Amino acid sequence: MTNTNNTIIKIESGITMILKIISIFMFVLLMTMTTANIIVRFIPIFSLHWLDEILELAFAYLIFYGSAAAWISHEHFKVGDWISGRLKTDKQRKIYKLILELLSLTFLAILFYYSLSLTVESEEVTSYFEIPKSIVYSCMPVSSGIMLLFTIKNMIILLFSDKSI
Repeated sequence: MTNTNNTIIKIESGITMILKIISIFMFVLLMTMTTANIIVRFIPIFSLHWLDEILELAFAYLIFYGSAAAWISHEHFKVGDWISGRLKTDKQRKIYKLILELLSLTFLAILFYYSLSLTVESEEVTSYFEIPKSIVYSCMPVSSGIMLLFTIKNMIILLFSDKSI
């Protein structure tokens, strides 16, 4: 069982690292391109009329892959868990967390389904580089699929383990 846990932890760490690298790269690209756009507006050396296409792709990838990385690491924004502390037993807290995971699972399943449909059915291309919009949209089903899998993992831990997530 320990080898399986170590393998799962390594896979989880690898996926998180890849998502963080993509997010950091997209952030750097966004900042670089935005800075270049500001400079070119004041010193019109050349035109960046294609910039919107790159910014749209970088922003979408940054948001969705960054969200998936935060989801895996439990570092995403939370309003605060003021209910858990008011529950009297561990069983009540576990049921409460399971309900939250089930709500997340429902939302992520809907997001995955509709974003996958959008990605698969998209036939548009961007105007300058002619990048298929499905490439831009692909970050939505991939990231929501990752979050869906890790939500299922969290639910399994809650149901069959003494550990808490």
